[in-house]
Amino acid sequence: MSETTLPATCDVAWFSALCDDDYEFLGVPDSRLQSSFEHCRDIVLSAESGGYDTILLPSGYALGIDTIAFAGAIAPLTRRIRLLTAIRCGELWPPQAARQLATLDRLAGGRLAINIISSDLPGETLESGRRYRRATEVMAILRALLNGQSIDHAGEFYRLTLDPPRIGTVSGKAPPFFFGGLSEDAREAAAEGADVYLMWPDTMDGVASVIRDMKARAAARGRTLRFGYRAHVVVRETETAARAAADRLLSRLDADTGATIRQKSLDHASVGVRQQAQLREAAAGDGYVEDNLWTGIGRARSGCGAAIVGDPDQVLAKLRAYQALGIEAFILSGYPHMAEGDLFARHVLPHLPHAPLALG
Repeated sequence: MSETTLPATCDVAWFSALCDDDYEFLGVPDSRLQSSFEHCRDIVLSAESGGYDTILLPSGYALGIDTIAFAGAIAPLTRRIRLLTAIRCGELWPPQAARQLATLDRLAGGRLAINIISSDLPGETLESGRRYRRATEVMAILRALLNGQSIDHAGEFYRLTLDPPRIGTVSGKAPPFFFGGLSEDAREAAAEGADVYLMWPDTMDGVASVIRDMKARAAARGRTLRFGYRAHVVVRETETAARAAADRLLSRLDADTGATIRQKSLDHASVGVRQQAQLREAAAGDGYVEDNLWTGIGRARSGCGAAIVGDPDQVLAKLRAYQALGIEAFILSGYPHMAEGDLFARHVLPHLPHAPLALG
């Protein structure tokens, strides 16, 4: 895809820190930024007023506050922004989840999207292949029920014969499913059941390679995927100021604290997390693995571990370059989340044609 054939718009999302992931200095807990309904509500409302299309509401068992409960509370307080609500497959019974998600979509006036997370049941551990096969079944069951279809499902994990719940979504169809993961099992699950495949930060060549692979896997099933990119951003009026702001984030972090934070995450041993570590190891001494892609975030965070750093023109150019590879949705964040979200909304968002990703 060339610059002249870029999509007319992309979906631009911000991140509400439901999982105790908000800092002024990475690795230094701050009671003002601890996950609470009030703090996460303020991030969502700020993102909506700033013009973002979508807000990611993440989910983690051990950290932060409950995502479904929060989504139900925030939905009536918002008017426009789409709620990308994370659900953990190991923590739900699909028929009940279908009714719950349809209710959330009603509360939000049809503005629900779902981030599917292949997870264990707290206290139990499934081998990766089985866990992702279960996630594939969950997506198939949820999609059918949320599409208003009766199901007769006989799978490895669920045997269900039932009609859909009476309450359905505003559209009468399943909300879009976002799904990420780099392992072979994760890629197969996404190709089988997702609508949008989410990637964590990588080099431009790495992003292009994953997109090619996932397009082929989906095509082999007679399906198509859309592509999203999850990254942090640090944008300032000059590149020098942006790099200084990035360095400031790590200015109070020691290596042991960073390692402890990474180990707390439920996904700290995943293929995707290992890939983020490899990205850091490939970076230069200043943490930049390629122009404007800084891996320092990953020193104090499991999962998405790199940031786009630069002045407004540089950040915009980087996002447009990802678009040229086929990315149509961006899920961005920064520290502190509300302050950085405001900076991106003022300096970059007005110059990036954007709208909610149309699916279905």
